[in-house]
Amino acid sequence: MTAILVSPLSHIAEMAVRHKAKEMISLLAENQNFHRPAVISADRHLTLGMNDITFAGTGKLIAPQESHVHQIIDFAQQWNTAAPLLIHCWMGVSRSPAAAMIASLTIFPDDDDEALAARLRKASPFATPNIRLVQIADDVLGRKGRFADAVKMLGRGQDADGSTPFILPLPPMFLGAEDPAGS
Repeated sequence: MTAILVSPLSHIAEMAVRHKAKEMISLLAENQNFHRPAVISADRHLTLGMNDITFAGTGKLIAPQESHVHQIIDFAQQWNTAAPLLIHCWMGVSRSPAAAMIASLTIFPDDDDEALAARLRKASPFATPNIRLVQIADDVLGRKGRFADAVKMLGRGQDADGSTPFILPLPPMFLGAEDPAGS
C-alpha cells in the first residue's frame, strides 16, 4: 500500500529504506545541511528553504510562501504513487504534516478535508500542521476555506520531541487506484 511518510530529519534514512521510498520533500531552514538517503534519487528530491513560522519573515527567517506551495503541488503531481512519498522537516510536527496534507489533496482533490484532518490526527497525536502553509494551499487548491477550517478544528497536537515519524494514509476510497497521479 502506498502512503505519505512524515518524518523528522533524524529518521529520514530509516523511513526511506524501511518503506522503500524513492521520492522526498525536505522543508528545512535555508542552507540547513543534511544527507539525502541514497535510496532517494537526486532528481526526485525537492528541498524547500523555509522556517517553521506562521507570519511573514523578519530578519533572516523565511516564512512559507505561495511559491513553496506551488512547488509542493508540482512535485506531488509528478509523484509515482507506486512507492511512498517521504516528507520531512526538522521535527516532523508542523511543516511536513502540512506538506503531506497538501500533497494528498493534490493527488486526491475529491478527498474530504475533515476526513483528511482526522486521518492525520489518528496517524499522529503530535502533528500541528503549519497553518501558513495550509492557508496558502487552501487558496491555491481552491478549497474555499474547507482545508484551513479542518486543520484549525484539528487543533494543536500533543507536545513532541521530534522523534516520531508516522504514515499519513491515503483516502480509503482511492486506495484501489493503481496510479491516481497518472504517471
